[in-house]
Amino acid sequence: MTKLHMMAAATAAALTLSSTAQAANIVEIAAGDDRFSTLVAALGAAGLADTLQGPGPFTVYAPVNDAFAALPDATVETLLKPENKDQLTNILLYHVDDRNLQAEAIPEGSNYFKPVLASERLCITKNAEGVSIADGSGDTANVVIANIQADNGVIHVIDKVLLPGTRPACH
Repeated sequence: MTKLHMMAAATAAALTLSSTAQAANIVEIAAGDDRFSTLVAALGAAGLADTLQGPGPFTVYAPVNDAFAALPDATVETLLKPENKDQLTNILLYHVDDRNLQAEAIPEGSNYFKPVLASERLCITKNAEGVSIADGSGDTANVVIANIQADNGVIHVIDKVLLPGTRPACH
């Protein structure tokens, strides 16, 4: 078992112990889905799991494991090191909006949205093909599953890790 899998398992186990009979929060949903094991491990390493279990509301653009695997070799392992916690935290906060933003509430066209990482912006585009998110690296993630409901917000599953950088262009 790799260190990443051990971190994800430990975080998921801790969440299971803390869950109650209420509806699942964002972190509990992610911890219960193997497609998000890397995200769960990263949330634990950054110390953000407790925050995202809070009352919210939150919208999380949640990258699947394949999105993390597409990053350059050893990127995830490097970000999970304690000395890189600030950088990991910033990347994760780039994936969170402090509103409950359902897909239906995203306006047509391209618009800037402010994630919790306040120094950055995302350009979210909604059109007939669906919803895409341009990040600061100039790349675009696609929402592959929208509106996974949690008791403290909503999850939109994306196919790329969003990276801060220069302000993305909205077309």
